[in-house]
Formats: sequence, structure tokens, C-alpha cells
Amino acid sequence: MSVDVDRFRSELLQERTRVQAAIANLRDSDDEVEELKPGSDDALEENSEQVLAEVDAALKRIDEGSYGSCTACGKEIAPARLEARPWAALCIEDARKAERR
Repeated sequence: MSVDVDRFRSELLQERTRVQAAIANLRDSDDEVEELKPGSDDALEENSEQVLAEVDAALKRIDEGSYGSCTACGKEIAPARLEARPWAALCIEDARKAERR
């Protein structure tokens, strides 16, 4: 596979920093406006935490040498998919299957 893991590692680390900042911002805003809309940012925070976990898992796959391979079937993840979603763990076919469940 000809995936530029150094470039993707850099992108993933930048995304990790961005998501961590977003989570911190959501937590700060929850503290400030909790009386207005209790729990309003909970879904956003949960989604951000999920993305953070996926980014961390992608970084682990880079370290293990399996980045760019589908964790379900082992096939190569299309470069265009990795460009759009560098933390993708599944090829598009397996991602679609997972969404239907």
C-alpha cells in the first residue's frame, strides 16, 4: 500500500488537537449556560468524543502498521476515503453494512 502515513499521522494529530479543543469548549459552555438548555451540548460532546476515539484508534493503526486496511475485511481503504476521513477504519462497503445495522 502506498499510503503516506507520515502525512496522515500529522493530519490526525491536528484533528485530535482540534477535537480536544472543541470538547473543552463544549464543557466550558455547558457550565456557563446550563440553566438555559440543560444538556443541549451533550450530543455534540458525545459525537466529538467518538471522533476523538476514532482518531486515537487510527493513530494506533499507524503505529501497528495496519493503517489504510479495513478492520473488518482487510482490504485496502480507498485513498479518497482516507482523504475525506483519515480516521476511517472500514472500507466503504463495510461502512455501509455497518450503517444498515
